[in-house]
Amino acid sequence: MSFHLNLDAYLDRIGFAGERAPTLQTLRVLHLKHPMTIAFENLGPLLGEPVLLDPESLERKLVFGGRGGYCFEHNLLFSHALRAIGFRVSGLAARVLWNTTDDAITKRSHMLLRVELDDETWIADVGFGGQTLTAPLRLVPDIEQATPHEPFRLLQSGTDYRMQSRIAGEWKSLYRFDLSEQHAIDYEAPNYYLSTHPGSIFRTTLRCARADADKRYALLNNQYAVHLLNGPTERRTLTTVDDLRRTLEQAFLLRLPQGEHLDATLARFARSEPA
Repeated sequence: MSFHLNLDAYLDRIGFAGERAPTLQTLRVLHLKHPMTIAFENLGPLLGEPVLLDPESLERKLVFGGRGGYCFEHNLLFSHALRAIGFRVSGLAARVLWNTTDDAITKRSHMLLRVELDDETWIADVGFGGQTLTAPLRLVPDIEQATPHEPFRLLQSGTDYRMQSRIAGEWKSLYRFDLSEQHAIDYEAPNYYLSTHPGSIFRTTLRCARADADKRYALLNNQYAVHLLNGPTERRTLTTVDDLRRTLEQAFLLRLPQGEHLDATLARFARSEPA
């Protein structure tokens, strides 16, 4: 039985009230509102919850459950919404380069999207944590492209593209990808690894991020940062479970699961050393 996304509910969740037409303007507004509303977060793996990628589970968690997720969850949900509006979308996979070298051979552990629109190809990605795109990029290499947040660019080497953002005046590589189409089944193995392997960063560290109109919020374990777009970064250490809960609810707009298990998990990070 085919899945039909509750598009009304998704658009209401992200606060979109514009025209439901497969236009560049619609894509840009959706691409901004999604990461400003649905946080990047990994509470599921930390709590031992399965990260399910079937459409019904994504809708239940991210749309109706008030939760966020990581790249597979965000971009799969976003792809369902775009297709429901009439966009032509395909999935891609990337090797993460953040905090490593540009020639590193890392796992294909990130998902992004290719959108075909008016005879042009666009790259969409609403699920890369603290540096999540807030606008689609034209698939054109070697040009700086403005977004509502940082400038981004794509560098091409053969059939590979490298995604970069400019942070504090310096270009930083986020990931490397090619245009080989991926299908839903292709994300199952990396998703299982990231959500269950004891060495996965999503099993060992608390990570949350959300974009806002003039800032980005970020949380790594108990280190909370507010990165102002045109100002300094404000940093604070969250030392209690109440501090973490309040920040997750207020800054990251999460509807937290109830129970002592969450508090016990958060207590581990409230006592952690800075990463």
